[in-house]
Parts: sequence; C-alpha cells; structure tokens
Amino acid sequence: MSQANGAEWARRRTYAIISHPDAGKTTLTENILHTAGAIRQAGAVRARGENRRTRSDWMKIERERGISVSASVMTYEHDGLTFNLLDTPGHEDFSEDTYRTLTAADSAIMVLDAAKGVEPRTLKLVEVCRLRDIPILTFINKMDREALDPSELFDDIQDKLALDVTPMQWPVGSGNRFKGVADIASDEFIAYRRPVDDEYRPSERFKLDGNSIAGELDAAELEELSEGMEMARELMPEFNEQSYREGHLTPVYFGSALRRFGVRELLDALAEIAPGPGPKVAVKGPRETLEPGDKEVAGFVFKIQANMDPNHRDRVAFLRLSSGEFKRGMKLKTDAGKALTVSAPVMFFADDREVADEAYAGDVIGVPNHGVLRVGDTLSESGKWKVAGIPNFAPEMLRRARLKDPLKAKHLKKALESLAEEGVTQLFRLQVGGEYIIGAVGALQIDVMAQRVADEYDLEVVFEASPYDTARWISGPEAKIEEFIARHKSAIAEDIDGALVFMAKSAWEVNYSQEKWPDLEFSRTKERE
Repeated sequence: MSQANGAEWARRRTYAIISHPDAGKTTLTENILHTAGAIRQAGAVRARGENRRTRSDWMKIERERGISVSASVMTYEHDGLTFNLLDTPGHEDFSEDTYRTLTAADSAIMVLDAAKGVEPRTLKLVEVCRLRDIPILTFINKMDREALDPSELFDDIQDKLALDVTPMQWPVGSGNRFKGVADIASDEFIAYRRPVDDEYRPSERFKLDGNSIAGELDAAELEELSEGMEMARELMPEFNEQSYREGHLTPVYFGSALRRFGVRELLDALAEIAPGPGPKVAVKGPRETLEPGDKEVAGFVFKIQANMDPNHRDRVAFLRLSSGEFKRGMKLKTDAGKALTVSAPVMFFADDREVADEAYAGDVIGVPNHGVLRVGDTLSESGKWKVAGIPNFAPEMLRRARLKDPLKAKHLKKALESLAEEGVTQLFRLQVGGEYIIGAVGALQIDVMAQRVADEYDLEVVFEASPYDTARWISGPEAKIEEFIARHKSAIAEDIDGALVFMAKSAWEVNYSQEKWPDLEFSRTKERE
C-alpha cells in the first residue's frame, strides 16, 4: 500500500463514518480502531437490547440506550499515515451535529446493511456529502446474515444515490452460506472463518487460480463467483480515482464489522485511495482558499462539547486545522478579533485525551475554552481568515424550559447556554418575559438535554410544550424590523448569538408574515458571520 511522503499534512486522512441507525457504524468504528492497534479490545456489542459498552460512546445516555448521539474524534496510525476518524451521531434527531462534523471530513465511509441496502437516513447523509464534495467509500456490512444479492445492492446505490458503483470485491453467499469475498484486483479469495464459541478467527487468503481454492468453495460456488467477477469487470465501471474523489463513483467492499471480517481491507483501501487535506473555501481572507501547505496556522471550529470531564465543567472546541504547522502555546485569533493562547490543546481518543504538542492541516485538536469559541469560528495567526460558514437550521420542535426550583434561575441560564453552545440544540430567549425556549430536530435531543442538565448541573428541568411551532431568523431594513417587532413583541426572541428570531405558532403564520412584510426575510437557516 502507498504511503504519503513529504509534508506532514500530506500524511493525514480525516474521514467520517455515516450510516442509517443500526447498520453497524459503531461496531465498525471500534473494530477499525482495534484492527489499527488503537485499542486492545473492541467494545462488547451485545444484541437483544443490552447496552453497548463502546469506547467511542462515552456519554451516559449513549451507554444506557445503545446509541450514538454525539460526534467524537479518534486519532490512530496505520500504514505510515495518521487517521482522524470522526464518528458521527447515528440518530436522525442529531442530524445538525452530523452535518457540522462532515464539514471537517475529507472523505466518508458509508455503511450499508446488506439486507436493507440504502435506507432513508443514508440518503440524507449522502446529500450532505454531495454538497461538500466529499468522496464516499462504501462498506456493505452484515454479510454473515442473510443479504440481498450483490447486483440488487449495486442497483440500489446507483438508483437512490446517483452514484456509479465499482465493486472492489465480490462476495460468495451470505448468512450461514457466507464463505468470504474475492478481491477483484488481485484475483485472491479472502475466506471468512466463522467464530467458534464466539472466538474470533482471522481470515485466510487463497489464489483463485490455485489448487487450494477447491478446499474452500465447491463447484457451484466457484461458478457463481466466476460469473459475478466477470459481470463486475465487464459491465461495471473500472475504479477511477478522479471520479471517486469528485464524488461521482463509490468503490464497494463487503464484510462483517461484528466479526471483524473485511475491516483490514477497508483500512488498507482508505490508506490507498482516500484523499488527504484539501483547500478550504474562505469567505474572508487574503485569498479565496486556505491551502493545507500554507505557512499560516488556521482552522475552524465545527463542534463544541461541554462537560467531557464533568468534574471540571470544561468546554472543548473541536478545531479542524486547515493550514500550517500548529505548536502548543501558539497565540491565535478568531475572525472576530478575539485573541487566545492555546496552551493546553488535546488530541482525542473517545473519552481519553492527551496534550498535543504539535498538529498539522487535517488534524483535529481540542481547544479548552470558557465560552470564547463558538461553532463556526475560524482561528488563525493573523485573525484575517474566515472559512465558509457552518449553518444553523430552523428547529422542528420547540419546548419551554421550566425550572422546578425557581431559585436556581442563574444556574439554568448557564446550563442551557453551555449545552446550546455545542450546537446540538438551539436556545432562544423571549424578549418579553425572558422565558427560555429550546429548539431541537426531534424528541431524543430534548431527552438528552434533560438528562445532561440533571447529571451535569444537578438541575430538575421540565421541557414542556411551547405555544410556538417554528422559528425563523429575521433580516431586512432596520426600520422594517423595528416595525415588525413592535407588532409582534411577545413572539420575538434572540438566539444565543443575539440574532433576532420570530417565534411563529404555525407554518401558516410564517407564510402570512412573509406576505405582509415583503421587505423582511424569514430564514430557515442562519450562517454565522
């Protein structure tokens, strides 16, 4: 396999894993880390509703419910390269967190359930990747269970995702009949060894034109494999690196994350074809793009995580470096001119962390801060750069925060603001009365908010039904805005950045207001300037 030479940034591969819930993303994540030697033992992933005890799912609610609801970053070495794995939330209620995390990725692994193919959540995530020109490598998981025919799976990817498909492997059977996969480029067969008493057994390789393959596959299986490989070579496009990197083509691999089959081949494929750091579009700066080889250190905040260490009430900004060679203790400035000394930057492995003395374009470092940094901020040595923004979306669910102990109102303000700064939920404060309204995509976000407020801030808060149905950011001529506010005082709020928001009771009210006030814009999205 190839190894990048030259500049340190060229050795970086920063990628995200995306999937529909239950396709096996968390299991694949921990087995990639295990195969790469980043952890000694993969977390136990038990079926039938038992809790997942994975190293990447560190939040209490994740362990209790067996789901991923926060993005985490894990760094490891493989094949002479440094990989930054961005593990995204699997649950659709946390789609904004996933979207922001994808802005920090240079490529993605799409995990599909072999029995289900492309599912709705996958479709939405691929649309986001397409917006960001993120190339996608596909891993078809759970081949040790009954699966769709490979041709059906390929057609599903082509039809639903509008991606050309190049199978890099061809499977033999599925479920109890699963024997392994043929590597099309090398003409080798990788034999699957079913676990005995749940003990992992490593796969073995055989030449397809050798005598030993007859001991692995019977005549019917060999014929089926031969026909499949012939179809792959003659009827499907050859792998084209440029087409893959432009997001038009996806190479496809097969395996079972739970049984660690196919994981090493996936790791090797990432090392071989996944792109390193590329240029980042700048909306402000000396040039239109930030290049990874630029001398000036610059990067952008794509996530804030509060209370990773509840004992210290910490707040860590996840900074994706876009250029330069970062050194611990550097003085950096935000695009708004705020200066800070990054004296204790960290690199992550799930809930473990270590101080980072240096980092390069493509790396993700944690910058401890106390409210100075926000999602969407750009940090650079000069303070002159601002990369293309990370938007907020209008929430689909609004809930009123009611404190059971009114004497703890100041504590509530601090808790809600700290958690909203992570960008997972949104926080609005009504100008009249000062009431807090929480905005979310779905009910699970509200559940997480309630549990974290209780666990991390020792507050009993009820998130009850709100009189409002949706929120829109208001912009336009100042005089018109003031006139609109005067007529809708009780429905005007400010978000955490102080931006004006119209809290509407229905979609009809939004449309009516837009018709009555044509000079104003009622936006579904807000990009921080």
